[in-house]
Amino acid sequence: MKNFLRGYCGISARLMVRLKREPMGITKNGLHVIVTQTLSAGDVVRIRMPDDRKQPEPEDRLLSVVYEDEDLLIIDKPANMPMYPAPGHDRDSLANAVAAYHLRRNERLAFRPVYRLDKDTTGLVVLAKNPYCAARLAGNIEKEYMAICEGEFSGSGTIDVPIALKEGHTIQRTVTPCGESAVTHWRVLCTGRGYTFVSLRIETGRTHQIRVHMSHFGHPLAGDDLYGGHLEFLSRQALHCTNIHFVHPVSGQDRRFTCALPNDMKKLLEWSGMVK
Repeated sequence: MKNFLRGYCGISARLMVRLKREPMGITKNGLHVIVTQTLSAGDVVRIRMPDDRKQPEPEDRLLSVVYEDEDLLIIDKPANMPMYPAPGHDRDSLANAVAAYHLRRNERLAFRPVYRLDKDTTGLVVLAKNPYCAARLAGNIEKEYMAICEGEFSGSGTIDVPIALKEGHTIQRTVTPCGESAVTHWRVLCTGRGYTFVSLRIETGRTHQIRVHMSHFGHPLAGDDLYGGHLEFLSRQALHCTNIHFVHPVSGQDRRFTCALPNDMKKLLEWSGMVK
């Protein structure tokens, strides 16, 4: 039983401990069992997720729900919304908004984003409704970002340079040999009037990775004044998580989701002549 749950099902050691303490946390053919019991062909094993004890403070805010089932919630996050409460954003984070969303449905669930987006980065965020799905999806979601960079360039390539916190700063990152490995793949979609529309995929998830890498490449994101971009057209970095792909941790189905670019990025693309 233990090898089946840990190996085949991918249940973490921490969750296994919690399931052992949960009434009817692990059952075989409808009967409570301990993990030392053996399994036979045809046995039906079920796990009962423990209730979440901690939830963020709820705050009603408009959410764009892309998809939801009993295991996952996928949100199209707007700009100017941090993932978690922070100074100056004590109650208007995605965590607060999702807590209110669940409360309206009489659900009490912890906030479990499988990955994070910066406060002003828009697009798809996957939230797991239980620790099992969170663990199974961690590092297993393919994401495609769209960005508008300053300057015109062409082709495709890979930026493979390490990133670390900039000395003397608490937020800003920089490229440095002493940093953590970071790999970004980029592909130009079109150019116009001094801007380039780029598709990006990342192998690593370092803080501000795309923003730092594109600035290091000599083409900072439009609106990203922290890394050399200008605020002529946008007041935030032109970065959007537009496509995601993963295998559903419970059903095993191949799932793909997409969401449209936000209006501020669309307007810049229209002005530059890259889209009509």
